[in-house]
Amino acid sequence: MSTSEIAAEAHGHDQGGHGSVGFYWTIAGILGVITAVEVAVFYIDALAPALAPILLTLSAVKFAMVVMFFMHLKFDSKVFTVVFLTGLSIGTFVVVALVLLYQFLPRLKG
Repeated sequence: MSTSEIAAEAHGHDQGGHGSVGFYWTIAGILGVITAVEVAVFYIDALAPALAPILLTLSAVKFAMVVMFFMHLKFDSKVFTVVFLTGLSIGTFVVVALVLLYQFLPRLKG
């Protein structure tokens, strides 16, 4: 048993279900390709009317991949996923509420 395996066992960590180094390089490559597509989309004038939805979608895909694989939520207990998604939902709600408040509040005043 290697030193890292002994340390992981002593701390109650298990490598079960986690990907190999090559797996993470593959995920990093996919994220790099998505980033390149985002940059390309920005410079294509024909996509200007749909620029925001396209970039938001691609960013959401990248965010989900980073959270699932690099934060290990895909491989860990579902409790961690619920805790993360709860905080994310509250944060999203607050940001949307503030944007709507500051967008529509000046219009209601006069």
